[in-house]
Amino acid sequence: MNDVKPRSLGGSDLRVSRLCLGGNVFGWTADEPTSFRVLDAFVAGGGTFVDTADSYSAWAPGHRGGESETVIGRWLADRGRPDGLVVATKVSRHPEFPGLSAANVHAAAEASLRRLGVEAIDLYYAHFDDPDTPLEESARAFSELVEAGRVRAVGLSNHAPDRIRAWLDICADRGLHAPVCVQPHYNLVHRDIEAGLVPLARERGLSLLPYFGLARGFLTGKYRPGGPGVDSPRASQVTRLVEDERALRVLDALDTVAERLGVAQAAVALAWLADRPGVDSVLASARDPEQLADLLPVNSLVLDADSTALLTEASAP
Repeated sequence: MNDVKPRSLGGSDLRVSRLCLGGNVFGWTADEPTSFRVLDAFVAGGGTFVDTADSYSAWAPGHRGGESETVIGRWLADRGRPDGLVVATKVSRHPEFPGLSAANVHAAAEASLRRLGVEAIDLYYAHFDDPDTPLEESARAFSELVEAGRVRAVGLSNHAPDRIRAWLDICADRGLHAPVCVQPHYNLVHRDIEAGLVPLARERGLSLLPYFGLARGFLTGKYRPGGPGVDSPRASQVTRLVEDERALRVLDALDTVAERLGVAQAAVALAWLADRPGVDSVLASARDPEQLADLLPVNSLVLDADSTALLTEASAP
């Protein structure tokens, strides 16, 4: 283990822990008391970065969206805001606030601020690209929120490199507050962004904050050929990986490094990701404190050169 200092997001004044706690489970598979315990344990373990979205968890029966933000807001009100805590949320997928039109971005931000019970959103993401709204309209709306003190920094998620570049160019040309980070799908078995997005991020000074860092649970080592749970509905999205030769090589490498270091495979997978070029924090969620315990070492774990090389080679596309 190493004493790892918080990292800055792009050119902003936001400083975050290597592990970002995903809030997609709060108010859904983790009820409010359990969510509070997870958040407490995360902060106690050195975590300073919590991620959610206004659409979490609109997909669940009887939910309307905003459940996760509401739980986080109640936790903040109950516990008091921890020093240095950065809270990120997103807009574009809430049933009442779809897309990235200026009116929608402003209205959704106010709704998120009410649910979170904060005066400003630390990091506000455009959750998904909106091809029906001109990029300049969206970019200007986010910039206006920064000017108004309602948002501290802007991020993009699920945007293609050409759209990110265009957004950044618009901000430069118009003098708008530009995004400081991008949240892409990236992990040991999904390295597609290394060809296009990673070079762009490094060129433009954007922080990368990957999601699905554990490949929907595959990189925890839980799912293996012929093992328990492979046929469960929850495992349906990792079945392909269980049958993939490269993915199984990655599991073998994770097993080797995890045993050597005495930490969980999940921590190793996320630590490898946290030290990839351009990456400043990695996103993972936990349904309970026990699951979180396997992730917390990421805040202070830096892999040695041999371990990094073993994983990089095993996962090479």
